[in-house]
Amino acid sequence: MTENLNHYGRQAFDHLSQHGRLKPACFAILLVLMALVLAGCHNDENKKAAPPRPVRVMQAPVLAAGTLLTRTGEVRAHEELPLAFRLDGRLLSRQVDVGDRVKAGELLASLERDTGQNQLSSALADLNSARAAEHVAALTLNRMQQLMPAGAISRSQLDSARGDWQAAVARRQSSESAWRNARDNLSWTQLQAPQDGVITAVSASPGQVLGAGSTVVTLAASDSRDAVFDVADPHLIAQNAATPFTVSLLSDPEVHATARLRDISPQADPQTRTWHVRLTLIDPPAALALGANVQIAQAQSGPGVMTLPAAALTRIEGKPAVFIVDRQSLRLQIRPVTLASYSATDVAIASGIQPGDTIVIAGVSKLRDQERVTLAEGEE
Repeated sequence: MTENLNHYGRQAFDHLSQHGRLKPACFAILLVLMALVLAGCHNDENKKAAPPRPVRVMQAPVLAAGTLLTRTGEVRAHEELPLAFRLDGRLLSRQVDVGDRVKAGELLASLERDTGQNQLSSALADLNSARAAEHVAALTLNRMQQLMPAGAISRSQLDSARGDWQAAVARRQSSESAWRNARDNLSWTQLQAPQDGVITAVSASPGQVLGAGSTVVTLAASDSRDAVFDVADPHLIAQNAATPFTVSLLSDPEVHATARLRDISPQADPQTRTWHVRLTLIDPPAALALGANVQIAQAQSGPGVMTLPAAALTRIEGKPAVFIVDRQSLRLQIRPVTLASYSATDVAIASGIQPGDTIVIAGVSKLRDQERVTLAEGEE
């Protein structure tokens, strides 16, 4: 069509030019009209060239109430104490291993003691020297005090003797503090159990050079046990905190115990982006031992929800929404929804859509309301 208009325009222009009938003003008007006609034709062609966008869809499922949350986890001690030396040093020996029961005060591990022993000997020598100096200063002061009434010494000599004695006392006190510190440092080369318990982890071996505070062993301080697992959405757990959990041995589901929520970590793990959850086991059987792999189940209470892929979720005016396909007109409708919960892979819709609605589940960021679409192959 555009080519035809160009052809007719050229013929008219040649005809008028040959007979001298085309004035400059008319020539300009003719060019403007031709440009407008050509632009309109070009826009019409573009509009006709845009085909409907194919979309992937799914049918909104029937409302599901009382769903069951299941996760896998591990049995851990209710109270775990990481034990470490207060000093730097080379680990000389370790007397315990994983699973050993220990008593309060029992020796668990030792550092090399040579440096600590030398420091203690040096501090003791300084203390003995300070005590001797204090004794001499005390005798001198006592002698000066006896000579002063007879006028055998001056007041300044007595004051000097008193000053020497006070300095000797201060030095002796400082040496005693240094000796006590050296004695404590030597005692800290031995790691002892602070209370009865079971060793649940070993983090260092003999010969290893450790920094102060580096964990050597981990002590379970009581017989109470917890079930520990990770979740991508802590809201699912928090909103049903009062509902008890059932913890079963993964290798034998017949071995189980009831548990209650103890705590949820306030921050997600920076690597896995999951939250740490601890459950307190109530009267667990012996088979649910420390380190056992378990399955955790909890009935989710509350109103029914419809679960959709997380990729179906978009936003309208800052609120969550989804795109619904009108089966008659094949046009999109954006509809606000209320979320019951969400995770990295799924969203639970509490309201806003009906069972059977056709929901777009991919590429929603490129769609707009009332856009014509076609259903992807196999989804009609």
